[in-house]
Amino acid sequence: MLETTGIPSLEQVNSSFPSMERLMQGPVAIVECFQRIPCNPCATSCKRGAIVPFEDINDLPNIKHETCNGCSLCVFNCPGLAIMVIDYTYSETEVTFKIPYEFIPLPSEGDFVQGLDREGQYLCDVKVLKVQNTKAMDRTPVITLAVDKAYLKTFRNIKVVK
Repeated sequence: MLETTGIPSLEQVNSSFPSMERLMQGPVAIVECFQRIPCNPCATSCKRGAIVPFEDINDLPNIKHETCNGCSLCVFNCPGLAIMVIDYTYSETEVTFKIPYEFIPLPSEGDFVQGLDREGQYLCDVKVLKVQNTKAMDRTPVITLAVDKAYLKTFRNIKVVK
C-alpha cells in the first residue's frame, strides 16, 4: 500500500507503535520508517541508544521503546520526517504529538489547526502547544500538538493545515 498510495498499511503503523503500557509511562518516539534506504541519522543522534545501531546503512530503524525517553533528537534529525514523539500522559483528556512540520507559514503557539488523517481527511481541530524552529538550515521545525485522546487510534501520524 505504501508504494502505491504513500500511506502505510495498518499493519505497518501498528508495528511501529509502542504498547499502551509503555505509552502510560511518558513520552516515547515512534519511528515510521518503512523503506530500506541508506539513512541512519536517527540511530546516530540517539544519546540513549534507544534506536539500535544499524548493521547495514539500509536497515530499518529498530527502536527499544522501553529505553526511549522522548527527547525528540531523532525527530529533528530524521531527513525523512518519519519520526514523532507521543506523550499519552500529557493530561487526562489529551495526548501530545511532536511532529516535523514543513509548511509555510508555521503555526504559532496557541493556534488551533486542522488535524487530518493519513489520507488528508479532516478529523478535528488540534491546539499548537509549541513551535521549535531551529536556526540550522538543515533542520525541519517541530511542532507539539494537543489532541483529544479519543483520536489516538485514528491519528497515529497527523498532518496539520493552518
